[in-house]
Order: sequence, then structure tokens, then C-alpha cells
Amino acid sequence: MPRSVIDAEAGKVVGTIDLGGAPEFAAADGTGHVYDNLEDENVVLKIDSRTLKVEQRWPTAPCQSPSSMAIDRSNHRLFIGCRSHVMAVMNADTGQIITTLPIGDHVDATAFDLETRLIFNSNGEGTITVIHQDSQHTYSLVDNVKTLPRAKTMALDPKTHRLYLSTAESRQFEVLVVGK
Repeated sequence: MPRSVIDAEAGKVVGTIDLGGAPEFAAADGTGHVYDNLEDENVVLKIDSRTLKVEQRWPTAPCQSPSSMAIDRSNHRLFIGCRSHVMAVMNADTGQIITTLPIGDHVDATAFDLETRLIFNSNGEGTITVIHQDSQHTYSLVDNVKTLPRAKTMALDPKTHRLYLSTAESRQFEVLVVGK
């Protein structure tokens, strides 16, 4: 099914792209490429945003059901949250999986804090898995922070380094704020 491409400034559709699967999350590198993970195909697409063409289709194995993604533009790394209980680190230039680390159940969002070099994966089980980028090639598990069940939709404020998560327990909408 083709997906519409919209010029955000003009507010107009400028074309379509057939991704060949179910897109879950996108990340832009700031130099003309957009990466999108297809959860049902277990691949990451590298898309040229100027030509609206898919340039690469990279498998995410051993990551299954890639459902979230964040990007480290300076080191050309994609952080892919996978429903198979791992976060995969992918080289954004070659598509090579560098490593995987364990994360919680039912990951929904991944965020990268450039200043602290921390990667966050929010999990529907009620945890945030925190991973540190030790170097471009090495990563270490820091902690699993307890939140609330189904608090999995997440956003990072890069200025305050706080995470915001939403959940709806007992029909009440709540926003959790997580910081140091």
C-alpha cells in the first residue's frame, strides 16, 4: 500500500512511496535519508527523501517485530526496539547489526539522549530499559526503571533529559515524568 509523502512546510502531498509492509516508526538522518522499520517484514528501509525511493531493505535479525526506533546521527546508529525482547543497534550506513541488548516486554518507543548517550526503551510491561552508548561500537545495560503497566508511549525532552510517558489506567489518562 503506497504511503503519502507530505511537505510539512507547504502542507501538500508531494508524492507516494510503496514501502511493501507495515511501517511502524521513522527516523531521519538530517542529510536526506529516512529510515523506517517494517514490523511485519522484520526489515529497516533506507529511503531517499529527495527521490522518494527505497534505497535499501535491511533485515533486522535476530530482532523480530521491530516496533520502535531512534537515531544517533553523529555515529550513524539506529536503535531498534524489537518485540522479541531485544534492542538492536544497526549501522545506518551499511545495515549491519552491531549488537543486541535485552529489553522488556512489548516495547513501544525508543529515544536517544545525545548529551547523556543514554538510550531508553519504554515497555508495555511497565518498565523503561536504559542502555548507555559506551562508544560507537559498545553498549551496556544500565537499569530497568519501573513505571506503570501500559505506560509505553514515550517522548524525551532533550533539554531537561526527562521522559514523558502516557498510560490510561482505570479509564484515567495519566502522564508520567521520569528524570534523574
